[in-house]
Amino acid sequence: MARRPGKGSDAMTSTLSVGSIDSGATAAFRQGTGSPVVLLHGVTMSWRAWRPVLPFLVGRHDVFAPTLPGHRGGPELVPGDQPGLAALVDEVERQLDDAGIDTAHLVGNSLGGWVALELARRGRAMSVVGLSPAGTWKARRDLIRLLFMFRMAHMALGSPQLGALARTGPLSRAAMKRTMERPGNIPRDELAEMLDDASECRMMAALLSGEARLELMHDFDVALCPVHIAWSGKDKVIPYGRYGRPMQDTVRGAEFSVLPGVGHVPMYDDPRLVARTILEMTTSVDATYRVIDEPARDSRNGRHARNARRARYESGARYERRRSA
Repeated sequence: MARRPGKGSDAMTSTLSVGSIDSGATAAFRQGTGSPVVLLHGVTMSWRAWRPVLPFLVGRHDVFAPTLPGHRGGPELVPGDQPGLAALVDEVERQLDDAGIDTAHLVGNSLGGWVALELARRGRAMSVVGLSPAGTWKARRDLIRLLFMFRMAHMALGSPQLGALARTGPLSRAAMKRTMERPGNIPRDELAEMLDDASECRMMAALLSGEARLELMHDFDVALCPVHIAWSGKDKVIPYGRYGRPMQDTVRGAEFSVLPGVGHVPMYDDPRLVARTILEMTTSVDATYRVIDEPARDSRNGRHARNARRARYESGARYERRRSA
C-alpha cells in the first residue's frame, strides 16, 4: 500500500452549504463550474451518499452525481437486459450522454468504483479515483460472504418489524456501523434516507435473487487514464486483505493508498480527506491538460505543444472514445 493523501490542501474550504443541497429520491445532483467530475455511489445507496463531500468540489468542478440505475430515485434498468455490471455501465453511459458529458474525472465508491473503471475502459475517463472499489476478491467464498452480508441486511430492512426498529434511535446508526466508522456524523433525516435507499434498491434485490450476476473484474490497462485506488483503512465490508490485494493485481500500475480511520463508505467519516484525495488527482490532471492545450505563441512552442499532445495520445493518457452512431 502506498502513501496517504498529502496535507497541502488542509486549507481547503467548502463553497456550498450542505443544507442547500436538495434531498429526496431525486435522480441526480448537478452543480458547479470547471472540469467535470462524476461521483458514483455504492450499491444500496444514492447520489446523496456524496452530500458531505459536495461543498468542497463544486467551487472547482462541474459536479454530476447521478443515482445509479436500479437504485431508489435512479432510472430503471432497460427491460429485457440481463441485470448485471455490463447493463449497469450501459445505463450510466446513457446518464452521462443525457448530461452532455463525454469524458470526466470519475470518482466511485464500492460498486461505483467498479463502474468508474469500466467506464474508463470505454474511454469516458480523464482520471479515476476508486474509494474501496468493488470488483475483485481472493476466492469465491469472499463473494459469497458479501452476498450473505447483503442478504441479512436486506431481509432486516425489508421486515416490517425489524425495519421499523432499525429506523429508531441508536439502532438506526448501529445499522450503518459496518459501512462507516462514525455513523453518528450522519444527520437523522439523511440516515432515514439511507435506510430507505437500502430497502428499496432493485439492483440489490436482483443480485440476491440470482437474476443479476457479478464476475471478477478483468485486468485493467492504466494507460487509459491516471488511476488512484484509495482503500479505507477500516473497511469492514471489503477489507483490503481479501479484496484490495487482488485489486492491486488487476489494476497494475495504479497508485494505491490507505485512507486512515474511515470505513467502507468514507464520505461521512472524513469528508475533507475524501475531497482532498479527489482534488489531488483532478488538479494534477487538469494542470497537465492545460499545459498540453495551451495555444502556441511561436513556431517552436507550437511544435512543442504538438509533440506533447502526440506523446500524451500515444501513451493512452488522453484516450479518446470513438462511439458509433
